Amino acid sequence: MRFLSSLLWAALLFKQVLGEYGMAHFSEWGNTKGKDYCIFFNSQWARLPQDLSKAARLQTYDLTTSVLCSPSDVPEGGFPNSIPMVMRGNCTFYEKVRLAQMNGAKGLLIVSKDRLTPPSGNKSQYEEIGIPVALLSYKDMLDISKTFGEKRQVAMYAPNEPVVDYNMVLIFLMAVGTVAVGGYWAGSRDIKKRYMKHKRDDGAEKQDEEIVDVTPIMICVFVVMCCSMLVLLYYFYDQLVYMTIATFCLASAVGLYSCLWPFVRRIPFGKCRIPENNLPYCHKRPQVRMLILSAFCIGVSVTWGVFRNEDQWAWILQDALGIAFCLYMLKTIRLPTFKACTLLLVVLFVYDVFFVFITPLLTESGESIMVEVAAGPSDSSTHEKLPMVLKVPRLNSSPLVLCDRPFSLLGFGDILVPGLLVAYCHRFDILMQTSRIYFLACTVGYGIGLLITFVALALMQMGQPALLYLVPCTLLTSLAVALWRKELPLFWTGSGFVPPPIVMEQINCTQTPGPSTDEPQSNPEPPDSETTNQSEEEPPPPAQVEVPHLTDASTS
Repeated sequence: MRFLSSLLWAALLFKQVLGEYGMAHFSEWGNTKGKDYCIFFNSQWARLPQDLSKAARLQTYDLTTSVLCSPSDVPEGGFPNSIPMVMRGNCTFYEKVRLAQMNGAKGLLIVSKDRLTPPSGNKSQYEEIGIPVALLSYKDMLDISKTFGEKRQVAMYAPNEPVVDYNMVLIFLMAVGTVAVGGYWAGSRDIKKRYMKHKRDDGAEKQDEEIVDVTPIMICVFVVMCCSMLVLLYYFYDQLVYMTIATFCLASAVGLYSCLWPFVRRIPFGKCRIPENNLPYCHKRPQVRMLILSAFCIGVSVTWGVFRNEDQWAWILQDALGIAFCLYMLKTIRLPTFKACTLLLVVLFVYDVFFVFITPLLTESGESIMVEVAAGPSDSSTHEKLPMVLKVPRLNSSPLVLCDRPFSLLGFGDILVPGLLVAYCHRFDILMQTSRIYFLACTVGYGIGLLITFVALALMQMGQPALLYLVPCTLLTSLAVALWRKELPLFWTGSGFVPPPIVMEQINCTQTPGPSTDEPQSNPEPPDSETTNQSEEEPPPPAQVEVPHLTDASTS
């Protein structure tokens, strides 16, 4: 707890001392309507007003051909009552702003081709300077030159941003709903499968019932692959992002088909099969409705792939495909014991914390590898984003949306990893006939963990490893229920007190025919007296009773 408190105070201090986001409102001279651009400033040089109406509108002086590091860079007459725009480089921020202030400037905009960093200085320099200084991106500078003429004015201000955005409500409902539906579906489907092993209509349903039991070795291999892929994406993002997009399109189409097929097969139309053929994937003569559903799912996935960068509506398709993918994975992957659940969640807990909180200390830019990859590196030439997240656009009206990331994100791993534990709890509930108390408790624990994640995000104003809060809430909740019900040994190993299947040897009640009278017997061997006595005196062996395992037992 002390560690988390230290991180919280460090994050708040970092934000307060080093830099803040603000807005630069450009417009034509004499015109109040214009366009906002993001700036990064340090309030210790000079503070900015919070309201645009209270900000002074001053003429800009385009000096982007210079870095303003020596008096020779200052034009004749200086910058009286104006805000010069200069390039970054060759000298300190203090030297630039000091030259600007000495020559009559009322502020300074430094254009940066690199990442926006806070214009820092020391305490004596802060006391000497009385004009605001801020960084503006080179891309925005080009747009300003293209949009506005030479006579343009700028007003710099720093509006307050709402602490919580309403899009968090949508992400919360989607995440908790996916975990609850996926866990319930996986548990119910797993138990139903045990009763209907002998009923299989066609090859498609056989494939639909395939389940992968996760072993400790598989967990270790999976975590190593996750670490390797994350590091590769960090260093080779532009080369691997398209491969990830293609993989998502394929996997989400399969997941969407798997989620819609239970509903489509209830439709009484399209049951006829296609004629015999040698086409790939069609030689088993699938039903017409299966082909129509496959075409629909592929069409939705391809549509997203083509229009994935349309921020106004493409996020809806991405979230729908992502939810379908998560549901498919939750009903396909099965953790057989609570021991396996604990191992998976604890290992990924460490993985998430390391790549969010520790990697900033190891990277040159000081940025988290996890956050950089999830949101897309700012210096990426492709400007593509990884699709393995639920994303909802900001719903508040603050102009600072231009500065901060315009979407709130939640990774699929933050849904799938706790969701596998929720699915295990539901299977255990059915096995133990406990009225789904484990399932409900674990689902509520997931919701509480997600709320804590949102609170930490609002307080720290930085990307959070959601598993840092989700893993303790779900694991400890499930463990508490097992201790309360005194079922921890059974919950840990996946065994339960359920009437086991009775396996008995078949008893032949018909009379054994005697030897044939047509052919004489030749010296028959006398029966073994020990065997005869045992069969006459001892009762038949008892029924074979086995304590069922969660992944093997069936309910009666």
